[in-house]
Amino acid sequence: MRAIVVSQTGGPEVLQLTDVNPPKPGPGELLVEVGAVGVNFIETYQRTGLYATDLPFTPGAEVAGHVLEVGEGVTDFRPGDRVATVNARGSYAEQVIVPADRAVAVPDNVDVQTAAAVMLQGMTAHYLTQSTYPIKAGETALVHAAAGGMGLLLTQLVKAAGGKVIGTVSSDAKAKLAAEAGADEVIRYDQVAGEELAAEVLRRNGGHGVHVAYDGVGKDTFEASLGALRARGMLVSFGNASGPVPPVAPLRLSQAGSLFLTRPTLVNYIVSRQELEWRASDLFRWIQDGTLTVRVGATFPLGQAGEAHEELESRRTTGKLLLVP
Repeated sequence: MRAIVVSQTGGPEVLQLTDVNPPKPGPGELLVEVGAVGVNFIETYQRTGLYATDLPFTPGAEVAGHVLEVGEGVTDFRPGDRVATVNARGSYAEQVIVPADRAVAVPDNVDVQTAAAVMLQGMTAHYLTQSTYPIKAGETALVHAAAGGMGLLLTQLVKAAGGKVIGTVSSDAKAKLAAEAGADEVIRYDQVAGEELAAEVLRRNGGHGVHVAYDGVGKDTFEASLGALRARGMLVSFGNASGPVPPVAPLRLSQAGSLFLTRPTLVNYIVSRQELEWRASDLFRWIQDGTLTVRVGATFPLGQAGEAHEELESRRTTGKLLLVP
């Protein structure tokens, strides 16, 4: 079979399509034929070496497809079942091993590409709005990169809960997408930054700070997120799209109004099988009833994984990027 193999860290060119031996499922595992693979920022961090990974490796963890074989002791799935996960072992491939206890069944009326596109970002949007800061009706959320895959999902879930969204984007085209997803106010953060961006958020919110800032951009928007919060507001820093946030003195949070700061990650919000199934089943139900629209921004053949990374890192993307073997 074919898979993307990274033998040395570097730019997108190190993502090489290679013939490899097909994997075999062990006890408690599934062998899945890949239908679609989600492309995520963490894979660019692993590729460049920002997140250390043993070499050589095949990137990717988010995938949807159908089961080819089940390993010893697997009783919840059988060959032919459609499944999705965020815990595959190297999903940039034609076949992949998936731990059975980390897979969820994909409903018949949710297509494989949508399932692959929604697993990581969708469950992240779920835990951010349902658990990290459970948004309530009448509250205001600042959503950075509101036209990206994560931003579009966050915006829809905040609106579904009855909240107000102030979104930031980097172009007029993205502003239109954010507004179509439900954003009440949209700000071009490529035109204002730092204190000016925070002041603009307050102006758009009637002079009041927001209850929560969902910030997956990182370094470039962190200061604006802090400055846009009301007293006892929460800054949820969940990504590093523009680079890691510099160290922060805890005293700053006190001086700015007894703020809360958290840096969550999905793995700690799907620890149990019950929690994993709760988040995934909510997402699939919302897709089916129209509460949630999943935008696939572009699809790439497996051999063009490098082009997909270039597109993601350019921050020109809207919606989710997928690899389709």
